[in-house]
Amino acid sequence: MRICGGAKNKNYGPIQITAEQIVREARELEEIHRHRPPKQKINDGTELGEYRLRKRKEFEDLIRRVGWNVKVWVKYAEWEESQKDFDRARSVWERVLEVDYKNHTLWLKYAEFEMKNRFINHARNVWHRAITLLPRVDQLWYKYIHMENMLGNVVGVRRIFEMWMEWMPERHAWLSYIKFELKYKEIQHARDLFERFVLCHPTVASWIRYAKFEINNGDACSTRNVFERALDKVVAAEDDEEAHKFFVAFADFEASCNETHRAECIYQFALHHHVPKGINC
Repeated sequence: MRICGGAKNKNYGPIQITAEQIVREARELEEIHRHRPPKQKINDGTELGEYRLRKRKEFEDLIRRVGWNVKVWVKYAEWEESQKDFDRARSVWERVLEVDYKNHTLWLKYAEFEMKNRFINHARNVWHRAITLLPRVDQLWYKYIHMENMLGNVVGVRRIFEMWMEWMPERHAWLSYIKFELKYKEIQHARDLFERFVLCHPTVASWIRYAKFEINNGDACSTRNVFERALDKVVAAEDDEEAHKFFVAFADFEASCNETHRAECIYQFALHHHVPKGINC
């Protein structure tokens, strides 16, 4: 991919920019925007062509001086879009990504440009490149998923989620995927995701979340199985408060099943193994 190649060269550029130069060029940029020429009336195609040539030259001259300033590039791309010259706008977006492809805001704006103008396949291409290059930026994944959701592309959403899960993301990403599957009543798939979720995030809170899922969507045996499998994790946990929540949730579940003896045994187990001082079961 073209923009990756440029990012590998870590040597200093032949021309170094001083702080004074940055300040001076920033002031020049401010002056340009402050003293904009008055709007002119364009009478025919010839005048329109001349206006566009002049405007592009202004942008290109500005980029040669302050190309490090991505705001200039964004304004350039947005102006080309306003002229309905989508190929030129796309070219500007590609060029600014050569300057700073790690700036996830540029990817967001680029993809939004494609979506706004209904270039869906182009937008998919932008999103895919963005999540490939910046897989740890959650916002990119969410926006990509949101677009496919709006299009009703359930298969596409699931595929993107699966790509995301390969990066072992934070808890909220897994829970978003599970919520998506529950929306379509895919209970078994959600259960399979919970199994992967507790492997990726083997915390007490994760197991409690899994158990609550089974309470709402499973049967008593499935719920009990989750609680029992989590016991070793809970006993080994250093977070007494989370462990306390777990034992209370487990005992409450058994009590709701009229398994009073089981609930009492859970409390006794908790008292002997993992109850913080000052907390009574």
